[in-house]
Amino acid sequence: MSNQLGKPAISFSRIAIYATLLLAAAIYLVPLVVMLLTSFKSPEDIRTGNLLSWPQVIDGIGWIKAWDSVGSYFWNSVKITVPAVLISTFIGAMNGYVLSMWRFRGSQLFFGLLLFGCFLPFQTVLLPASFTLGKIGLANTTTGLVLVHVVYGLAFTTLFFRNYYVSIPDALVKAARLDGAGFFTIFWKILLPMSIPIVMVCLIWQFTQIWNDFLFGVVFASGDAQPITVALNNLVNTSTGAKEYNVDMAAAMIAGLPTLLVYIFAGKYFLRGLTSGAVKG
Repeated sequence: MSNQLGKPAISFSRIAIYATLLLAAAIYLVPLVVMLLTSFKSPEDIRTGNLLSWPQVIDGIGWIKAWDSVGSYFWNSVKITVPAVLISTFIGAMNGYVLSMWRFRGSQLFFGLLLFGCFLPFQTVLLPASFTLGKIGLANTTTGLVLVHVVYGLAFTTLFFRNYYVSIPDALVKAARLDGAGFFTIFWKILLPMSIPIVMVCLIWQFTQIWNDFLFGVVFASGDAQPITVALNNLVNTSTGAKEYNVDMAAAMIAGLPTLLVYIFAGKYFLRGLTSGAVKG
């Protein structure tokens, strides 16, 4: 069916699909909208209005109080997440490079054992990790949390890079070897510049996992070394007096904003990188 200009009319099925998608997106975004609106309301607005009502007066005091409560822990999360993401991504790239391009005796067994780490739940490593951190003097520190996240994340980053590198033609590496390129030259000059898609996958994956982690943060850190997820839990569950929902919602927005921004600006690279190594291996 076409209109008078010869262009095909929009079918009913397509309209139904778009309507369903818009409805699903609206339902999914309702909690975020409620959090955002509540964070800018005064306590009086919260008591008298409904969840989706617009603030009578936009009040930023909730955000100020929330930052005063969790601001230092926000920077703790930055200090934990940034080095852990960079280190685990770099070591994972090296592991994937070795396991795909420089195979050695027992490399498949090594990869299988490393891959087993992807299926280990967080709870199984709590006791051995606590014991190790205590022995090396890193218990209840941000440095200790960095080490834990690096070790736990290596299984995933190695898997990502290994599967990506096996899709690269072996002839490329063989030609570089014939030209006299060594182990590190091939990695730095040839493979790493080609690895931007999978690097983005690892950065986004690790950033999300580490920033949103609560269990490791509450077990391996204490006091001023805790990440923002633990501080948010303490703020919500230990407040005294009248409940300040605007402060709680603002703190939750502060805690979730980094990962939200990462997916808004880099989400397309994440999907592109996941599918880039899916042809082979």
